[in-house]
Amino acid sequence: MAITYIEVEGRRLAADVRGSGPLVVCSPAMGDTRDAFRPFADRLVEQGFRVATVDLRGHGDSDTGFARYGDEATADDLLATIDVLGDGPAVVAGASMSAAAAVIAAGRRPDAVSGLVLLAPFLRNGGGAAARLGLRALLCRPWGPAVWRTYAARLWPGLGDGARERAAATTRLLTRPGRWRAFAATARTDHRVVGPWLGRVVAPSLVVMGTADPDWKDPRVEAEWAAGRLGSGVHLVPGAGHAPMLEAADDVATRVLRFLDEALDA
Repeated sequence: MAITYIEVEGRRLAADVRGSGPLVVCSPAMGDTRDAFRPFADRLVEQGFRVATVDLRGHGDSDTGFARYGDEATADDLLATIDVLGDGPAVVAGASMSAAAAVIAAGRRPDAVSGLVLLAPFLRNGGGAAARLGLRALLCRPWGPAVWRTYAARLWPGLGDGARERAAATTRLLTRPGRWRAFAATARTDHRVVGPWLGRVVAPSLVVMGTADPDWKDPRVEAEWAAGRLGSGVHLVPGAGHAPMLEAADDVATRVLRFLDEALDA
């Protein structure tokens, strides 16, 4: 499949664009790549949607060397992708920090976002300032890649032994020349920037959370907190972790397709 490139701030974001119909833009979690959406996207394409899966800045096949990374920069990228690929508003499916970016994008440009699918969303910080500083230290070289690979292997319990394989593969991608610096900059994002936008989102939304997501002490409570701020529906995926659309693609796609029908009818 040929890569589609979206130009932002003089650099390129890599995307796979497939299908025809209403546009759904999918953006993965920090440290992950756009193929995390592949099985989920397959199901949406089969049901008549055009799906764009987009790598984050400095991740996958996207360029490095951006001046900014994190939630607000990713929101800019989501809106740029919609403007380039869409002929009207699009649904945004964001995972983890990309869910935060999706909320910001919807708050900024309600004309551009017709619905939000928030997968394992980080709409607030999961720990205190000390934890965030500790993460920055742990991701420093030379030990950073090994720390991340070990941590990432816990993120997707629904993949079984495949979680370790995926953690090793994504870490190899992150350690290519120039990539680790971009990843470390992305990891410094502070999700407090999302708060002011939560009350400004008018698009319908769905929160999808794995019940075994290791990033939250109680994933159900976090899902309900996020849904309460946005008036979202909630879909819990038994046994899935931080990438439910990859770990349980059929389950998630079935629920999301129902949401898309409702959102587009509205």
